[in-house]
Formats: sequence, structure tokens, C-alpha cells
Amino acid sequence: MTRAVFVGEAMLELSQDGPGWHLGYGGDTLNSAIHLARAGLETAYLTALGTDPFSADLKARWAAEGLDTSLVLTDPVRNPGLYAISCDAAGERSFTYWRGESAARHMFDRDGIDQALAHAAQADILGFSLITIAILPEAGRNALFDLARTVADRGNMVVFDGNYRPRLWPDHAEAQHWRDAAIAVATVGLPTLDDESALSGQTSADQVARHWTDLGCREVVVKMGAAGARTPDGTLLAPPKVLKPVDTSGAGDAFNGGFLAARAGGASMAESVMAGHRLAGWCVMNRGAIPLPFQPENSE
Repeated sequence: MTRAVFVGEAMLELSQDGPGWHLGYGGDTLNSAIHLARAGLETAYLTALGTDPFSADLKARWAAEGLDTSLVLTDPVRNPGLYAISCDAAGERSFTYWRGESAARHMFDRDGIDQALAHAAQADILGFSLITIAILPEAGRNALFDLARTVADRGNMVVFDGNYRPRLWPDHAEAQHWRDAAIAVATVGLPTLDDESALSGQTSADQVARHWTDLGCREVVVKMGAAGARTPDGTLLAPPKVLKPVDTSGAGDAFNGGFLAARAGGASMAESVMAGHRLAGWCVMNRGAIPLPFQPENSE
């Protein structure tokens, strides 16, 4: 069975539910990991949580989704981060964060990290994002890159999503430096055109794909939202029609999960991209980054 390990920060999520708020959870790599677990892949999440009741609840809820929580390390003094999602009438979201001292930022300093890294090195799929890199200190970033090289050297898949969040970086130059360093250790790239345009000024999917492949990433799929996705051979595949988008939170993460689950199952590139589109399309018709399990009849 394919074994996947994702690395990153998972947070408590407040999403609007009528006049009130619903408490859930989310985080870009966590979202993708749960989608893979729901698809039946053996999937673990490498992060750190606290000793507080919210951390215990998060672990229990992830385990109920089928996610392996054995790589979730414990920080004795820090707790999970928190974010709130606000959506406009078209489903476009904005975020408010409380994450500056989250436990995940110090995961590479926690007891048990050496054993967790040895376990993750055996993964068939290793996934992380630019957000993962942004929250880590430099030593943690370099340790993550060492892990990625180990997985790639074994002939397995290292997946990097270039999720760019400007508020996590002091300036464009530093974000570009670390993004490029991550691209160089990845074998599969899943950038988003809007993120790349904001970070580097690249205005076309072809430019983005060229930049990533020139740095050594062998297979690059550029996500373009409602316009579709550019496959490695330059083909643009449009998504199915979405009936009624209500919340775009987690759409790119859902695409990653659907795409990778299909690729792990032996699907072609085109089939895998369309699987990603279908899962992302369903996600935007439901509130929260991780809605209830996928119901394919909700899209056409």
C-alpha cells in the first residue's frame, strides 16, 4: 500500500455558520493529508501539538478520519494556532490568524523528532508546502529538505505546493529564496498561478512551469482556479462546472489530495488532474477547509 507523509501546521478553524461560528480544524498540508486518508491511502501527518484539550480533540478527530497520528509530536508549553474564515457573497474567503507561537513551529526541536524523521524517510509520498517552510526556523527548513532528498533518492515522490502567504514572510526575496530551495528538492510541483504571480510576477502558467522545471522539479501541474490546470505537457484541463460555490477555503488542498490519490492508484496525468478538479469543485460548494467526506453527485 502507498504510504504518504505530510509535514506542516494544523490549526483550529473558526468558520461562519449562520450568525455564529463553527469550530473545526484545517491547514494546507493537513487538508490534503485527510483527503488522501479518506481515499484509502495510508497517510500520516508530521507536526506538533500541545497538551491542551484542543490538541487532544484534534488528534482524536484526525484519527477518526483514518489519519495516522503517530508522528504528531507533543510540545509541553505551546498550543495549536487558530484562524478564522470570512467569506463574501461569491464564496471568496479572507483569513484572520493567531499562530505566532504555535507548537508546529518548533516541531523539529521536540522529543521524538529523530524517530519521526526516520519513519517519514520511508514514505512513498512526502508532501509539504511553502507555508510549512514559512513557519519553521532555518534549522527546521534544512532538516525538512534533507528528509526530502532522502525520499527522492529512494525513487519516491516529493510533493511541494508553493502556497504563498505574504504575512508569513519578511519580504518577497526571502520567500523566493526558500521557495526555490524547496522546488530543487521536489519531484512533483503543485504551484498556483495566483501565488506565483504575487511572489515572482510570473503571469502565465507556462512561465511558472518553466521556472519550476528549470530548478529540477520533474513533474509540474500549475493550478489556475476556475480556469483549470496546466499539465506537464502544456495541456490546459478545465474543471467540471461548479453549481454553487460557497467557500473556496481548501480548494487547492483538495485538488492536491484528489490528484495524488489518483496518481498513487495508477491513473494517467489527465485522469489525475480531473480527479483533483472534482474534489476541489465539491470542496468549494461546502463550508470549511475540510467538509464532510466527498459526495461526487454534488458536481457535474
